[in-house]
Amino acid sequence: MNSRANQIGFSQRVRLEWLEQTANLVLAGNDRLAINDVLQDLLREKVSVGGEAERGNREKIITILLKVWLTVPLELDALRIDGLELLKHLPHRDHLAVHWGMVMAVYPFWAAVAANVGRLLKLQSSAAATHVQRRMREQYGERETVSRAARRVLRSYKDWGVLSETDKKGIYGQGLSLAIDEPELVSWLIEASLHARENGAAPVKDIIGSPSLFPFRIAQIGAISSLTVSSRLELLRHGLDDDLILLPKQVPK
Repeated sequence: MNSRANQIGFSQRVRLEWLEQTANLVLAGNDRLAINDVLQDLLREKVSVGGEAERGNREKIITILLKVWLTVPLELDALRIDGLELLKHLPHRDHLAVHWGMVMAVYPFWAAVAANVGRLLKLQSSAAATHVQRRMREQYGERETVSRAARRVLRSYKDWGVLSETDKKGIYGQGLSLAIDEPELVSWLIEASLHARENGAAPVKDIIGSPSLFPFRIAQIGAISSLTVSSRLELLRHGLDDDLILLPKQVPK
């Protein structure tokens, strides 16, 4: 069972370019102290300007950035290493998907917010922040910290370009819709998605059309054929259209 599934963790507004910078620093061979110093300089004039609190917003953001691309939970290290390799050779337009996948694997809260957004977009072509926050409180508890974290995740989605503002305050529409057709990336993104699920398993059709992946369009045929790319995924056949994808040693519920 995924011990991170019921934790919030991701409670700050994080820009895509900050994750890209962090990954580049890791790829360049920098250690944690050196990366922290660079990120401090990068964010000093952008977050908590003038503040030096030990656990201010800037420090919390840096913790998130490091946990995504450097200090991941042990079970995600192989995913992290492969994700860094993808960033090295994929075109820049595909980097968003890699960062999205790594964030959702480390912080399932991000994926849970995305799932609620994706369902609303599919149903009514828009998503109200108040509706998303209410549903997140239903899942994670009636706490202001849940609403605040969900609000900041939504703002991150907007910063990343996957949500767009409408003429009504607090109402978002679909932003970027990116086609994912590189087999290695498809396989990796599926694996990342499974890590965000409590039991690490899902039917193929469910994960391909998962609302938590609302910014992406993944072809099912490509997804199934790409499973051979990763030795960390298993495919169980259950008839013509009920195939199950799972992480090894996961027992589907």
